[in-house]
Amino acid sequence: MDHKAPLLENLWGIGWLDFNLSTVLMTFIASVIVFILGVASAKSLQRKPTGLQNFMEWVVDFVKGIVGSTMDWKTGKQFLPLGLTLLTYIFVANMLGVMFMVVTGDHYLWWKSPTSDPGVTLTLATLVVALSHYYGIKLKGVKEYGKEFFRPMPFLFPLKIIEEFANTLTLGLRLFGNIYAGEILLGLLAGLATTGIAGTLGAAIPMLAWQGFSTFIGAIQAFIFTMLTMVYMSHKVSEDH
Repeated sequence: MDHKAPLLENLWGIGWLDFNLSTVLMTFIASVIVFILGVASAKSLQRKPTGLQNFMEWVVDFVKGIVGSTMDWKTGKQFLPLGLTLLTYIFVANMLGVMFMVVTGDHYLWWKSPTSDPGVTLTLATLVVALSHYYGIKLKGVKEYGKEFFRPMPFLFPLKIIEEFANTLTLGLRLFGNIYAGEILLGLLAGLATTGIAGTLGAAIPMLAWQGFSTFIGAIQAFIFTMLTMVYMSHKVSEDH
């Protein structure tokens, strides 16, 4: 299915400052959904949780398991809110494009997964890596943290710098590639369904199957992103790394 991105170009007369309006819209919608989930699950807390509160407590325990598997809990408990936010936000963002896509008559794609935009995923990855450096300096001090780049051998320093850039790229592009590829195939199946009755019948079952598979991939990618975030944090803040 052919479509275009609704761009706001040359903002404030700056030639390189362009915004994808659909990405901005969907990022905002994903943020609102996560905020509503958080408020709704904590609105009427009960000693014996049910419904949404029970589900969110399970998610919190799941993130605790991720954090606990990468570092000791005394150090890692401060990263629980970060892990919980990343897991829920990325999962919701991944799911938005699985449900449906909205393309207007002028072929502009407005409804999609914001994580199918490399600008979003690479920004998330950059923030995660920057946070890992921040907490590393905060917990170890500038001098001790700086020594980590020269261990175990000083000549490895250039490779460790390259590793930081590689971690950022792989973390962001892995998420983008999986979600973008899924949306491309869903778009092709949707285009097939518009060709007539035969196309609709031929696309119906593959569409449902691929939506189910994309849901699984979206959940796995949210987990992987959160897990790797905690691994990177662990490498920066733990004494045994």
